[in-house]
Amino acid sequence: MIDKLEFLLAQGYQPVFASQLADGESLPPKPAAVTFDDGTADNLENAFPVLQALGVKATIFLVPEWMGRRNGWEDPAVEAWQRTLSWDQARRLSESGLVEFGSHTMSHRDLRGLDDEELAWELCESKRRIERELGRRAGAFAYPFGAGAYDPRVRAAVLAAGYPCDFGVKQGLAPRDWTPARGPLKRLL
Repeated sequence: MIDKLEFLLAQGYQPVFASQLADGESLPPKPAAVTFDDGTADNLENAFPVLQALGVKATIFLVPEWMGRRNGWEDPAVEAWQRTLSWDQARRLSESGLVEFGSHTMSHRDLRGLDDEELAWELCESKRRIERELGRRAGAFAYPFGAGAYDPRVRAAVLAAGYPCDFGVKQGLAPRDWTPARGPLKRLL
């Protein structure tokens, strides 16, 4: 990770929070958003020291229902469960000024299979809980498993829940003049 971040910095990219991408007016000439899905404890233990050493901002997408536990959405026969951040750890990261938090839904479900009421709850309750616990706006959203990012009903619900920007899983560079009408932001994985 450190090599990739050092490369970005050497090329003149300036790390910004993911939520800043929705406001193209205030972006530096070469913005880059560093993002982490799932809110696992290794974000604090392994990634944060690197972010801190390089002064790099990042956005971590949290799953509030699983905070302080393990990521129960994985099949342990295929991928080991990982510990997730606690709210106290998330507060500590938020207070650093280098980390903002976005939503990855309440429980990390495939959004395409949910009815409208369940979908709205997953999106709105996650945003509400993150903002209540951390005292800061949850201004970005990442789709669990990438599921629903390109489903018009799901994406409309994400935008209706008040997220100014959303991240899919398609690879590529996001255009500087991105707006929600252009679809979910692409990411380099």
